[in-house]
This record gives sequence, C-alpha cells and structure tokens, in this order.
Amino acid sequence: MNRLAVLISGALLLTSTAFAGGILTKTNQSAQFVRMLSRNASTDIDAVYYNPAGLTQMANGFYFAFNNQSIFQTSTINSEYPFLHNSEYKGETNAPVFPSAFAVYKTDKWAFSAGFGVNAGGGTTKFDRGLPSFEKQVAGLVPALSGLSALGYPVTDYNVDISFEGSSVFWGIQGGATYKVNKILSVYLGARYVPAINTYNGSITNIQLGTAGNLKNGTTYLTSAAAAASVKAQVTAGAAASLQPLVAGGAGSMTLAQVQGAGLITSTQRAQLEGGLLQLGLTSAQVSAMSVASAQTTYSTSSAYLAGTAATLTAKAPALADKHVDVKQTGGGVTPIIGVNINLEKLNIGLKYEHMTIIGLTNETVVDGTGLFPDGQKTNSDIPAILAGGASYQVNDKLKISGSGTIFFDKNVNWGKNVYLQERTIDKNFVELSLGAEYKLTDKFALSAGYMNTNTGVSKQFQSDFSFSNDSYTTGLGFQWNINDRLVLDAGMMLTTYKTDTKTFTEPAPIGTYNETYTKDTFTMAFGIGYKIF
Repeated sequence: MNRLAVLISGALLLTSTAFAGGILTKTNQSAQFVRMLSRNASTDIDAVYYNPAGLTQMANGFYFAFNNQSIFQTSTINSEYPFLHNSEYKGETNAPVFPSAFAVYKTDKWAFSAGFGVNAGGGTTKFDRGLPSFEKQVAGLVPALSGLSALGYPVTDYNVDISFEGSSVFWGIQGGATYKVNKILSVYLGARYVPAINTYNGSITNIQLGTAGNLKNGTTYLTSAAAAASVKAQVTAGAAASLQPLVAGGAGSMTLAQVQGAGLITSTQRAQLEGGLLQLGLTSAQVSAMSVASAQTTYSTSSAYLAGTAATLTAKAPALADKHVDVKQTGGGVTPIIGVNINLEKLNIGLKYEHMTIIGLTNETVVDGTGLFPDGQKTNSDIPAILAGGASYQVNDKLKISGSGTIFFDKNVNWGKNVYLQERTIDKNFVELSLGAEYKLTDKFALSAGYMNTNTGVSKQFQSDFSFSNDSYTTGLGFQWNINDRLVLDAGMMLTTYKTDTKTFTEPAPIGTYNETYTKDTFTMAFGIGYKIF
C-alpha cells in the first residue's frame, strides 16, 4: 500500500502527452503546420519557429501573426489485471486554447524575429474512473488479505474513489536574428526562454474492504482485523503454555485422547485444545493423530504468526486513509537555437538545431498527503535537443510540395522512473517525418494537405498507463486565404491516430501474467491571422 503514495506523483506525467512532436516537445506551433504538416523549410511568418534562418526570404516590412489551436485527445488503457472492477480506462485531455504568436521585422539582409507559444504540455487531463495503476493497489488487497477470513474479516471485494486533474504548460518565448550572407545562404542565432508550470490536484478516498454488499472503511477494517489477530495470538500462546507441563512431564509423544485417558487433562480441556487446532485450519484426522508436542509447536508457531499479522495490519491500516495533494511546480530554462537556410530559387532547404533545455522545477506545496512533494524541493524536467530539417520545392506557379524530418534526442535525457518503479529508458531517438503540398486555386486562395509519421524509441520499461509514447500517423488539411495584400487567414484540422502498444506484466500467484494496452487519438482545429503592418 505504500505505492499508493507513489502513484499520486505520476499524475503529473499525464499532462506531458504530446499532440505533435516528441515525447515532451510540441511542434504544432501554427495553423500552417496543422493544414500542411511539413513546415521545416517554411519562408512564411511561422518560420520564426520552424525555419528561422529562412526569414530573410520574406519581403522587407514588419509582420505579425496570431494562431490558436483547439486540441482534444482521448487516451484509452485496457488492463487484464484480475480483481479490477474496470478493464477499460479513458482519459480526456482538452486544450481549447493553445496559442502562438510571431513577429518579424525584415530589412534588407537582416530579419529580427520573436515568437511565443506552448513549447510543451498545454492541456488539462482528467481520468474520471482513475487508472489501472491506481486501482490495482487496492484491488490487489483482495488476494493479499484472503487469510483474514480465518479471523472473521473476509476480503473478497473493495471500493475506492479516485480523482485527479493535472495541467502542464511549458511556455516558449523566443527571439533571434537572421542574416543573409549571400543570395543562397542565410544563418540564424537565437534563444528561447521556457518558463514552466505544472499543477496537480487529486485524491484517493473512501477505500473500503469486505464482501460484496458489506464493505467497510478500509482503515477501520484492518484495525479491527489486527485486534482480532492480536486476541487470537494471545489465546494460542496460552494454549501452547498450557501444554508445556505435559511435555515437561514426558507426555509429549502422546495424543490428546491418550493424555485425557491417563487423567492428565479433562474432557473439557481436550475439547478446547482440539477446537483451537481445528480453528487454525487442521482437519479432524490431523488433530486426532497429533501428539501433544506437535500441538504445542502448532499453537506456538500460530501465536507468533498471528502476532506478526496483527503488527502488519496495524502498520498497513493508516495507508488506507484518505490522501489529498495540491501541488504547483514552477521553473524555467533557456534553449539556444541556431539555423541555416539554403535558397536555390525553386528549392529551399532549412536546417535548425535546438540545444537541450535544462529545466529545474520547484515545488509549491499546499497539501501533500503522500510526503512525495516537500515544499521547496527541486526536480529536473529537461527538454531534449532537436535537429530539424526540411525542403520545399515550387513545382509551378500553383503547386508547392514540402518534406520535413525532425529528430528528438530523447536518449540524452534522464526520464526517471515510471509508476511501476521501472527506469523509463529510451532505445532510440524519436523521429518525425512528414510530407505536405499546397495548391493555389486562385492568386488569393490555396488548399493544402499533409501526412506525418512518427516513430518513438521508448523501451517497454518506459511505458505505463500514466505516460506512454506510441508510434503514430497524422493527416491534415486546410486552406490559406490572402484577403488582401496585408491580411492573410490560415485554417486547418488534423487527426492523429496512435498505434496500440501492449505491455506484459508478470506477478506472483494468484495474479500471474497479464497485459495492458495503451492507445490514444487526437483531433485538432486551428486558425491563424497574419498581418503585414508596413
């Protein structure tokens, strides 16, 4: 039951679920991305994020753009763990407001840019029915406490109320400068400041144990069972002590019937001793054949076991009390960014490298019933380095195609342990590949579509119902409308489907081997408005 406390901390991992991008990082930073999915060679205003070295391809002037995305994600976990009341658990992550903004001042060979957006996190996650890893810690008490039936406290059913809500936002505030070295080559140098805020409010309450239709408060139930075990320990110790004179007098090898026949004990005493042995689980045949010495050993051993059981139950009972957590974590880090753009008229190539972001988070604890979040304690939540590259090609006046690839260097980040206390190891770095196309129906209106495939590199130890990373594929479509020479509107939607991953667990009997499956789906709608001030 000590792991119930550990589970609370894992809820913070839920809000790191990526919408597009790596395990932690979000690359869905503009409406142009949503409608096309390949933007690493962009020379539009969203190049502030995707290809900042390409900003010198813009005409001279001052540009501003604002984007918002509404993102809705459903996570589904199925568990075959026996004794659970539920086999399917669903979580909803909703981010109706997921904003980003870009500004560029382009003058001759220089372009100065700024950007703002959600670099990681950005949603609130709710699991109305909890998660398997929560409920298993209570459901697992059913077989673990089966022996309490002998004390008159059978455990064949349970109940627990679990609720939690976590949110996480890692903002990105970026600035930098681009210089056009010559007609072909441009370079960029900049940085992003990433302030981070995690919040978590949750509880595990009303843990009840007993039989179906007769459940009682878990702490009270275990405390009462401990008291019953303690009383029984004293009784069995007394029975063992009552047999000591017989053993010392040389009657240890005789049966209880024989010592009664010899007048050493009364029929009432014999009945009491035999009845006590039957209550300890022995059969009538075993009791009849048992010697006095064996009976004394059985009583003595049982007394020690019952005393130990009483102590164990007494220690476990407080762990079933209600637990509440109200925690806020804050911190920040800086991401150095460099970029290169190569323009060959119809072909444009963009490259960008983002260094690892070292982020330390400090607890601001209001309530902590688990002891896991001491106020003022610091933890790391680093963002991996990123290498992004892309190429776009203007096929003709109407059609432009683009391809992008991004590598997230997750292997260089210490991801810590999952909720099952396994190291969340990475086998290979996360890779994101995409293709997109844009077709102009008129000089002012264009349609676009794109496809993206991601391959995660996490190990099986990484995966858990709290935080899992699966391969996925995404389709997007949308349009761009140049309302006039200064104002442009972008809109799009994308659907991401994640492949189902299965993790196998093996636990001692009677649990045995069982599987859990993890999957999710994400739907995003986006719009963006860009304006050239002069």
